[in-house]
Amino acid sequence: MSLMATLIDVRDLLALSGRMDAQRISEQLATPLPLVNAMLSRLEAMGKAERQEEWLSACLSGSCRHCPEGKACRKEVWQLR
Repeated sequence: MSLMATLIDVRDLLALSGRMDAQRISEQLATPLPLVNAMLSRLEAMGKAERQEEWLSACLSGSCRHCPEGKACRKEVWQLR
């Protein structure tokens, strides 16, 4: 029998780590990514968490936002409010 993570588990993990992406939360809690995304959206709607975009430093030209592959340089992370 496996236990599913709860909103409190996601919130506690964010509190301990500061900032995390959904994939890492999914791995840490052994919970399917679609469920983690739904829980993060719920925490956001409740005003408990917020998403932020980070631009990875792998871009050599510095113009990732205008690059056709710009989304590949973008990483969405979550943190508590």
